[in-house]
Amino acid sequence: MAFNILIVDDSETMRAVIKRTVGMTGIGVGELLEAGNGKEALEVLADAWIDVVLSDINMPEMGGLELLKTMQEDDVLRNIPVIFISTESSNTRMAEAKELGVAAYVKKPFLPETIKEIMMDVLNKAYASRMDEISAEGGTDQSADEMDF
Repeated sequence: MAFNILIVDDSETMRAVIKRTVGMTGIGVGELLEAGNGKEALEVLADAWIDVVLSDINMPEMGGLELLKTMQEDDVLRNIPVIFISTESSNTRMAEAKELGVAAYVKKPFLPETIKEIMMDVLNKAYASRMDEISAEGGTDQSADEMDF
């Protein structure tokens, strides 16, 4: 299974690093899209199916926390897991992110193995709950554990 991933960071260099790191994880990637801030990310989310968002917190125009809050207010977007990848280490900001529903938090600098482990965990959880919903509605019996990540 291939996943569509949106990388949101105001640094073009950091987006390239994250993109390369995601490629090294071995996780199947369909489309890998990019945005320079939360407003651009919302535009991408309006036009493309995204399975997971990897976002910085501190960005101009619209930061990651505001992006997450906006996504949580939308019936469709709230189901997309958001993983923050940031230098932000304030306990207050991390607690706010958790309260808003962030799926995971990775501090920069990071190791590729950390990104892989967290993405696998988040995608497994996201798709397990979606598969449970489909099964409850009389859909497929395939579990998320049977899906090829």
